[in-house]
This record gives sequence, C-alpha cells and structure tokens, in this order.
Amino acid sequence: MKRYWLLRLVIAFGFAQAAVSMARPAVSYRALSLGADERAIGVIAGVYALLPLFAAVPLGRRTDRGRCAPLLFAGVVLIAGGCALSGTAGSLAGMAAWSGVMGLGHLCFVIGAQSLVARRSAPDEQDRDFGHFTIGASLGQLVGPVAAGLLIGGDTGRSSALALVVSAAVAAVALTALWRVEVRDAHTGPARAERDRVPVHRILRTRGVPAGIFISLAVLSATDILTAYLPVVGEHRSIPPATIGLLLGLRAAATIACRLVMTPMIRLLGRTALLTVTCLLAGLLCAGIALPVPVWALAVMLAALGFCLGAGQPLSMTTVVRAAPDGARSTALALRLTGNRLGQVAAPASAGLVAGLAGTAAPFVLLGALLLAAATLGVRVGRGPAGGPGRTGAAGTGARAGADEAGAPSGAGEPWDACGGARRRA
Repeated sequence: MKRYWLLRLVIAFGFAQAAVSMARPAVSYRALSLGADERAIGVIAGVYALLPLFAAVPLGRRTDRGRCAPLLFAGVVLIAGGCALSGTAGSLAGMAAWSGVMGLGHLCFVIGAQSLVARRSAPDEQDRDFGHFTIGASLGQLVGPVAAGLLIGGDTGRSSALALVVSAAVAAVALTALWRVEVRDAHTGPARAERDRVPVHRILRTRGVPAGIFISLAVLSATDILTAYLPVVGEHRSIPPATIGLLLGLRAAATIACRLVMTPMIRLLGRTALLTVTCLLAGLLCAGIALPVPVWALAVMLAALGFCLGAGQPLSMTTVVRAAPDGARSTALALRLTGNRLGQVAAPASAGLVAGLAGTAAPFVLLGALLLAAATLGVRVGRGPAGGPGRTGAAGTGARAGADEAGAPSGAGEPWDACGGARRRA
C-alpha cells in the first residue's frame, strides 16, 4: 500500500511527458503552417528549453523549504495551458511564448516529482525508485510522438492544432493520479524555511554534484541527438522512415527494460560499476552507429544503446541527491535539470556544426566521446571520500548524514525528510 504513491507519480509523469512529447512536434508543424522557416522553428524550440533556466534554481529553493505537491499541480496546469494555447495561437510570437510556458510547466513538474522521490525514499531505495520514476518519462516519450503522428495529417495547420488540444487533455489526466501523492509533514513548514540557504557555488563545488550533472547532460544529449539525427542517417543509407521509427521505438523500449531491472543490476555490479560500464558501452555504441552497418546490426546496437542509456538518468539523480549538502537537495536537482536544458540547447547546435563540417556520422562520434568522459567521471564519483557514498569530505561543503556502504541511513531509526536527510528529533 505504501508504494502506491510512487505508482501514482509514475502514471502522472507518463501522462505529463506524453503530452509534452506529443505537443513538441505538433508545435513545429503548427509553426510551419503559420509561415515559420527553419530559423524560426529553432527559436521556438529554444524558448522551450531556455525560458525555464531562469526559474530552475528559485523553484528548487522553494521546494527545499516547503512541499512538493504544489509544484506538481502547477506543472500540469502550465503544460496543459501551454499546449492548448499553442493550438489556438495565431502568430509565431504567440507560439514561442506558449512553448516557453509548456517548458516551464514541465520543469515545475519534474523538480517537484524528483524532490518527492527523494523525500519518500530511504537511501537504499533511491536508485530503484528513481529508476521506476523515470519509466514514466520513457513511456511518455514512446507514446507521445506516435500519437502526434497519427493525429497530424495532410492539413497540418488544422491537424496540428487538434493534436495540441488533445495533448492538453492528456496532460490534464495527470491530475487524477496526483491525489494524496504527498503526505503533509509538519517538518516541511516554517522550521524548514528558517534554514540558511546554501549558496549555488557551494552546491556546485560539492564533490559528486558536478559529475552527476555532467553525466545526466551527456546521457540526455545522446538521446536527443539520436532522435534528431537517426532520420538523417536513414536518409543517407536509404533506410525507410517507417524503419527508422521502429528503430527509435526499439531504443525507447530497451530503456524501459533497463529501468525495470535496475535493482538486480545494482546488486550484481554495484551502482558505481553500473554507471561507469553503461556510459562506457553507450559511448562505444554511439560511435559504432557511424559505421555503415546493415539494418539488423543497427537494430542490435540501438537496443543495446537504449538499455545502457536507461541507467544514466536515475543513477545521476541519486548521485546528486546523495552528494548535495543538507537543505539543498531540491536545489541541486534543479541545477541538474538546468544542465540538462543547457545540453538540449548546446548539443544539437554542436552536432549540427560537426555534421556540416564532417558529415552526418560525425555527431555520433562526438556523442561517443561525451559518454566516455561521463564514464570517467562515474569512476571518480565511486572513489568518493572515506565514509561512504553521498558524504562530502571537503571542509566547508557541509557533511551530511548520508547512506553508509550498506545503504543504511546514519542515525538509525530517524525518519527520512524531504531531501534524504535525517530529521531532527523534537
């Protein structure tokens, strides 16, 4: 019974992510029907990623001091509103503005949801719970584009507007799963607000936080560029679009499969080895996509790549939560999301530049190098200071009551607070 909160959160995230994944291609088609060129499409897509950057840290600060549920509800409302209003917008400026609202809503929901998982999961359950939580995102990313493709037809102006209105309704369904997903807690009231704020530079200097942010950025960049450039590779190798769609679906399904078996893999290999090995293999597989292999071999590589990429995001969340100073877990997760958004802007631009200079296979080699760097950081995170994972050893970084090597919370018997730290007894 007590695990139902996580199931409801996964369901809500699945609907919210499906709405966003459905709306983003529909926004592009809608903008094209309004006369947008490639540059305008890029600006609209950039507003989605850039606008929330300014709100990430304040939202994280607010969640560190209070409850998570208000952000979840606000996120769903903003996503639904941004989708619906994008479908009725009559100008490119309006499309860009409502795309930014949609992006802000997605950011609100993810910060609130990740903070809630950190709140309600004991240290030895965090990897598993973050893995299950991200299944919702994978399901949404799998279903959303397919649904958009089914709705958008010949008259792209009208059909894309319909797809956006439908995506708003899909987002609204997420509200039904958020009932009592968070238990009210007296410790999240004014007493928490009285804590001193941890400066952002101090969070970023805490051992493990920069590594977690970079690993997350690398894995997300690989997923985004793979989705954007595999159709280009297919065009050059005469692979039909339907086959490319199946290959991308295979990649997404393999990612879900990885997250379903996260717990036994961690028990078998350990989280540091799992993070390092999956990033290393993903880097090699990304570089292998650049080779002129037959379709069946490409399918095998993409399935293996999807499985490897499935581990990076949930493990990077746990890395950041365990490393962050007390009272700043949600802010650290917000900084991780900020890194993700910067990667979503910078990685496609860099990939486009590299592809223009060295060919369509070059971005995959670039991704391989990025993931190999992430694997190196994974090894360094595993060599953390003495005292077990999640502790900060440097003076002034705020040593925390974290998990010991066996995953048990220090201060046995103390309940676990919103950010993974032991609550003070009254």
